[in-house]
Amino acid sequence: MWRALRRQTSPVLSTARFFYSSAPRTRQKLQRNIPLADDLAEWDLESDFSAFQGDDIPATGHMYLDQQRQVAYYLRLIENELPKLVAFRKSFVPPSPSTPLVVRSVDYAGEDHPATVKRSIVVPVAHLPLRTEAAIHRAKLLAGVRWSMEPPKNSGVQCGGEEGIHGYIKISCEDFPRPSMNLKWISDTIDRLVAEANDESRKSYQDLPLDTRHLEAQVMKAKEGEHARGRNRRPSIKDFPTEWLPRSVSQSVQPTCDS
Repeated sequence: MWRALRRQTSPVLSTARFFYSSAPRTRQKLQRNIPLADDLAEWDLESDFSAFQGDDIPATGHMYLDQQRQVAYYLRLIENELPKLVAFRKSFVPPSPSTPLVVRSVDYAGEDHPATVKRSIVVPVAHLPLRTEAAIHRAKLLAGVRWSMEPPKNSGVQCGGEEGIHGYIKISCEDFPRPSMNLKWISDTIDRLVAEANDESRKSYQDLPLDTRHLEAQVMKAKEGEHARGRNRRPSIKDFPTEWLPRSVSQSVQPTCDS
C-alpha cells in the first residue's frame, strides 16, 4: 500500500520532504582576470630569470643583514657624533641653601602626554627658612603625608648629610594645563607652608606628635623584613600618651614594661 501511495504522489509532494528555508544557491564560477602590465606580460620565466644556483641567502638572512646595518649605523653615530657633545658638558653644582628646591619633570621626547605638565618639588626641611625648632615641627605637621625622613627614590636627591636631618617634603601638581602654572602653584604652597610654620601665634597644634602611619604603610608594602615579627604592630590603648591625660589621671597611671 505504501508503495502504491508513493507511486501516486505528485512531484511537488515528493519534494516536500526536502523542504529548505531558502532556495539553494548555485555556485557561480567567478572568472578572476588579473590585469598585468605589458612589460610583465612579456617576461619569460625561463629566459629572463636564471635558475637558482645556491648563491643567495633566504629572506630571513636579508632581514638579519638589515638589522646589522642598522646597528652599524648607530655605532658610527656613537663613534663620530658623540665626541662633539663634549662642548656642551657642564659640571655638577650641588644646590646651595639659597636654592634648596629640586624640580622634577617628565618628557616624552616632544610627544604630547598628560604627564608632561606635571611638576614635582623636593625640598629638605633643613634648607627652609624656618626660625625655631617649633617652626620645624609645625612644618612637618602641616606637610602631613608629604613629609618623609628619607628623600623619594625618584627625586634626584642623595640621602644623607646634614640637609636630611629633618627629613624632606615632596609636593606635586598636575591640575593646570601648563607646567609653569603647576610649578608656580607648588612654589606658592611652599611659601604659605613656611609662613604658617613661622607664625608663633599658631601654638595650638605644635605639641602634637608626628603621624608616621604613611611611612609604616610604605614599609609594610615593601615587605623587606621590617613588616614581620611584630616590628610594626598596630597601636593599642597602651600606646596612648600619658602626658595627654589630665594630671589627676596621669599620676595614677603607672607605666608598665609592656607599655
